[in-house]
Amino acid sequence: MTSFLSRTALAVLVAVSPAALAAAAEIKVSAAEGNQKLIEALILAQEGDTIVLEAGRWDLTEGLSLDADGVAIRGAGADRSILSFKGQTGAGEGLLVTSDRVVLEDFAVEDTRGDGIKSKSSDQITFRNLRVEWTNGPDENNGSYGVYPVSSRNVLIEGVTVRGASDAGIYVGQSQDIVVRDNIAEYNVAGIEIENSFRADVHGNTATHNTGGILIFDLPNLPVQGGHDIRVFDNDVVDNDTANFAPKGNIVAIVPKGVGIMVMANRNVHVFANRLSGNGTAHVLVAAYPNDYDDDSYMFVPRGVYVHDNVYGEGGYAPDGEVGETITGVTGEPVPDIVWDGVTRIPEWLSWVSAENRVYIDEPEGTTFANLKMISQLLLPWSTRPDRDITGYAGSLPEPQAVRLAQDTRG
Repeated sequence: MTSFLSRTALAVLVAVSPAALAAAAEIKVSAAEGNQKLIEALILAQEGDTIVLEAGRWDLTEGLSLDADGVAIRGAGADRSILSFKGQTGAGEGLLVTSDRVVLEDFAVEDTRGDGIKSKSSDQITFRNLRVEWTNGPDENNGSYGVYPVSSRNVLIEGVTVRGASDAGIYVGQSQDIVVRDNIAEYNVAGIEIENSFRADVHGNTATHNTGGILIFDLPNLPVQGGHDIRVFDNDVVDNDTANFAPKGNIVAIVPKGVGIMVMANRNVHVFANRLSGNGTAHVLVAAYPNDYDDDSYMFVPRGVYVHDNVYGEGGYAPDGEVGETITGVTGEPVPDIVWDGVTRIPEWLSWVSAENRVYIDEPEGTTFANLKMISQLLLPWSTRPDRDITGYAGSLPEPQAVRLAQDTRG
């Protein structure tokens, strides 16, 4: 396949001169020219080039890739320049980026067999005004992730819409220095997920009609451990009511329908100034990792979580699945606005953890809360009387500094 040819070999095949290869250029491609022109543009791209996707629809059967630094791919709009992978024969992503200082904006990726748009080991990667969608709606056979930077640095995701991902619409994993803002994530299993990552600002987003709205996770057995310094603020997390359609065995398959914001096994996470309503299981859920694991470097409990100044509407009226049953078995219905499973590291469960590792809550009067006071990873309650006294969790933590990215002109 031409996608695996070297730049030099392909240049010979398409009669591109060395001078043309050496000069940065604006390369316009149209759907009318066929898929080959687009494939060639990506393979031959040089630093400084802009690949312009004119309005139209490309029907692609193979994934695309970009490995040149300093390249921009710009379309005519997320509903005008459409890369459709409905006929994709492989199981890979639609577009894979493995280079630095890349800007992807103003186009759509539809119906990939695997992930929508993935970046791996990229520095200064920007996803802007994109749409990634599985047009058949929620389906376990959809690709796992919509926008998927992994092992990357200086990640900016803004103005993106993702629908139908069977894992997470917007997923940032094992990365650092991240801004996720002004996006729409709907009808995914997880709307937005920050996993095993350092220094992330998640704000101005709308997460609606997902199984879970915004998830901040740390998982075992991954090369990067110890996610920390996450701010989740000024988001609308509403009506997350889609039944979980993740394939069996996927970690997000445990997420009950109707979770607004979930913090699991991460450190120094600040959740504030969000607007939450219509989340049937719980608006905010703070929890330990619930499964067995074999990873000596992994810490399974959340540490240093500060929840404050959020606005809560109706919620907790339809707790879902095993998690919902466990919570309501202790709290009854409706489920409180904020639920913490209460798990801390043994033997510390008999006392209290150090100040920087505590859960702190400072919410408006009328906000409901429950510490389920569970003592093991198996989430077995040792008491049927949860701690509902929110005043016992008063206090605060120093807020992480705002994330600044070199490519962010708004930063």
